[in-house]
Amino acid sequence: MNDHVIVVGLGFGDEGKGAVVDALCADGSVSAVVRFNGGAQAAHNVIADGRHHTFSQFGSGTLAGVPTRLSRYVLVEPIALATESRELEALGVANPLSLMSIDAGALLTTPFHVAANRARERARGDGRHGSCGKGIGETAWYGLLSGAKAGDVVEGQQVLGEPGPAPRVGDCLDPAALRRKLDALARFYEPLIGAGPNVDELVGLYRAFADAVRIIPGDDGMFDSGRVVFEGAQGVLLDETYGFHPHTTWSTVVPRNARELLRGRPARVLGVTRTYQTRHGAGPLPTEDPAVLARFPERHNGTGEFQGAWRAGHLDANLLRYAVACCGGVDGLAVTHLDARETMVATGQGLEDMPDPVAYLEELLGVGVLVTGAGATRADYVVRENRRHDRVDVGVGGRDRAPV
Repeated sequence: MNDHVIVVGLGFGDEGKGAVVDALCADGSVSAVVRFNGGAQAAHNVIADGRHHTFSQFGSGTLAGVPTRLSRYVLVEPIALATESRELEALGVANPLSLMSIDAGALLTTPFHVAANRARERARGDGRHGSCGKGIGETAWYGLLSGAKAGDVVEGQQVLGEPGPAPRVGDCLDPAALRRKLDALARFYEPLIGAGPNVDELVGLYRAFADAVRIIPGDDGMFDSGRVVFEGAQGVLLDETYGFHPHTTWSTVVPRNARELLRGRPARVLGVTRTYQTRHGAGPLPTEDPAVLARFPERHNGTGEFQGAWRAGHLDANLLRYAVACCGGVDGLAVTHLDARETMVATGQGLEDMPDPVAYLEELLGVGVLVTGAGATRADYVVRENRRHDRVDVGVGGRDRAPV
């Protein structure tokens, strides 16, 4: 796999994208990992060389020494990023922030957004959407309010005050402009969250953040100077367009953002799936089965007030086909958790045994399995060139795919 690769989760998240990205980066062939959606709510677990880290904003190639680019489509939370940097430094990564570059146009997630997000989710009571409480939806929503006025309804949510321009990463280089935007945020959210954090303190923190990372104005030619892995966050079944509302993310999970960044440059889409279905918190899980949850306890995915309970069920063939179609097809699969034995698949005709998940999924989806994971560590992952299918018509828009 020597070309650009777009890694996309084909479930409700937690498919194993982080471990797959780490495996792709382990041989030294990758020049950068680019995040193309989501924000600080990502939780991608990587275990390599005796070290374990849950990646949130840093790319999952960091333990392999691969730099991270946060694209303009990422919602950047500097305070959480600084915390994650310290965690990586404790694992032996020297000056992690020196490995980070960020598009100046990326939206900033601030403590105002986080507090508002949590207040809205708590107010929903039993009708919660399944928010992680990290301010992601609130950041994206506020970014849509240009021209809106108090009393307007934008994306189903009432505007309570007069919004200002959304703060972006590039504003951290200009303390005066940043202060104006943060003051506007404080006024806007006061009816919902009260006084909120101290703006002067935030300006100081964000200015230090701007000094520690490389902020770029846009495309700097990185896609022509080396092989890039695009690391997706969440899963296609949570996509803001294709997911099952209201239990969705305010993020484009399908490969569209990555393709926009590539501007026509070729890349292969690698869809990631477990051998069974999972999700956090509220929302549909058609094949949910407590017996599956009991058989395969989760070691690394946390739970909590906003993250919600960890749930599991049988692999869902129809949802997999749907996720692949939403992506416009995939060029290969990464199958994780192959150490989970005697898994079953729901086909619409009932449950079927799946004694060989790799062979089953290749037949079901018509593409080769290019990465396998049979355990939690990097040593359990294999990257392979599988040419089982010489040419594939994915059945979406009549497009053929090149050999994989």
